[in-house]
Amino acid sequence: MCGIWALFGSDECLSVQCTSAMKIAHRGPDAFRFENVNGYTNCCFGFHRLAIVDQLYGMQPLRIKKFPFLWLCYNGEIYNHLRLKEAFEFEHQTKVDGEILLHLYERFGIEKMASLLDGVFAFVLLDTANNKVFLGRDTYGVRPMFKLLTDDGFLAVSSEAKGLTHVCHSSASEASVVPFPPGHFEAFSLKASGKVESLQMDRFHSCVDQPAHALYDSVGTVPSDFQLATVKSNIRTLFESAVKKRLMAHRRIGCLLSGGLDSSLVAATLVKLAKQEELKYPVQTFAIGAEDSPDILAARKVAAYIGSEHHEVSFTPEEGIKALEEVIFHLECYDITTIRASVGMYLVSKYIREKTDSVVIFSGEGADELTQGYIYFHKAPSPKAAAEESVRLLKELYYFDALRADRTTAAHGLELRVPFLDHRFTAYYLSLPEEMRVPKEGVEKFLLRDAFEGENLIPKEILWRRKEAFSDGITSVKKSWYTSLQEHIESEVNDSDLEMAAKTFPFNPPKTKEGLYFRRIFEKLYPGRCQWTPHYWMPRWINATDPSARTLSIYKPDKDQ
Repeated sequence: MCGIWALFGSDECLSVQCTSAMKIAHRGPDAFRFENVNGYTNCCFGFHRLAIVDQLYGMQPLRIKKFPFLWLCYNGEIYNHLRLKEAFEFEHQTKVDGEILLHLYERFGIEKMASLLDGVFAFVLLDTANNKVFLGRDTYGVRPMFKLLTDDGFLAVSSEAKGLTHVCHSSASEASVVPFPPGHFEAFSLKASGKVESLQMDRFHSCVDQPAHALYDSVGTVPSDFQLATVKSNIRTLFESAVKKRLMAHRRIGCLLSGGLDSSLVAATLVKLAKQEELKYPVQTFAIGAEDSPDILAARKVAAYIGSEHHEVSFTPEEGIKALEEVIFHLECYDITTIRASVGMYLVSKYIREKTDSVVIFSGEGADELTQGYIYFHKAPSPKAAAEESVRLLKELYYFDALRADRTTAAHGLELRVPFLDHRFTAYYLSLPEEMRVPKEGVEKFLLRDAFEGENLIPKEILWRRKEAFSDGITSVKKSWYTSLQEHIESEVNDSDLEMAAKTFPFNPPKTKEGLYFRRIFEKLYPGRCQWTPHYWMPRWINATDPSARTLSIYKPDKDQ
């Protein structure tokens, strides 16, 4: 986890511009560097470091003696950097995982370089020998990156949009700050003035494709038949590999644990592998909620079963309401369900930062999108429709759940790791026959649960625990976070405000008082930036006006566990 920021062709004094780089300082609390590019008085890099790998040589922009013409600024982890180094017999100067990008680019060019990276990343690569600039972002956009490009070729890049909103430029027409598309790279020519011209924007990987780096994976080719026993074995093998490769860190590792299926599988596998790898400390797990909340009780059960050092963070609706503006500031988003779910994650991340020394945090994000875990998948008209919806959700993760997970942890200088979005694992799961992946016997994620049946990894009642709506899971059974939030909003927004909402906000007009309340906060923080949220996250195939599972007739919260 880091904050990257770069400008090419600035007309404004760089010392003025660099104040914008400080808006993403939370992403890298360990060190900051601001560096002008030799020979270009109007090009620079800003970098906020969270030191995870190679404490000595990890500062950026990264440059090595062998390729003095290459400058690299990146945010992420490349899990296969040592395997690629061995496979291609590269001689590395540092222990930094990102150094592999320089060697791969110099030997193979930008497209093959990007396709061989197994990990999560957003990068800016400058080649002064060939006057080129390259941008790239991982398959699911787990690591964020935004760009601003003016008509006259001024390019600005930042990990978060807030790092670009006050960057000055001389272009007469307004330049948009837009998210860089996941799974893509873009090549620019660099002129003597430092200005750029886009030459090529291409996709290097899609979630449904087997990744090119599978050839260099620790797990070789898995059996390809679709017999149930084979499929279940492959799921377990690839999932364990996904967790294992993410143990790469020189800082303490912890795990978010809600007590749901996804985080429980991650936490249990993490604890198991930590023992095998002989980590010198116990894995800490973190749950948030009211004392009697279903999630707290389930997480406590899982933590006792797997033997983690467990922490419970209490959370009241009042604290959640108080944190809303901070949360929306970090999210740069006004999507309703994203904000609701972010509050608990933001507060637990704050606790981790202030009260513990865990920095690398594992989480279960991506499982619902991949394995059809949302309640509304029970209403899918066909397995084909369900499979297509799963891919759509994965492709839009960077607007919603991946965004939430990154920003709520990065706000507190933590690094998130998400094994369910491992390229090998997702490509395999999506290659399975459509009818194998749908909910069965009234239970969503049936195949994933069945794959771990009999493995004794987590308690059986947790393995088959129904999905909770987040707002039901983290707060008291007496009164949910959802209900408390609605009551607060009712006192802040009146009926006539809502009637005028479509006129006030013609783009993505809010249809509920909650939506209007969040939108007002967002517009106060980021006026005129409503396009950052392209649409609201909503369930399909049912007539829903609210994204929460708890409002759906097919949702039955499990209060007995």
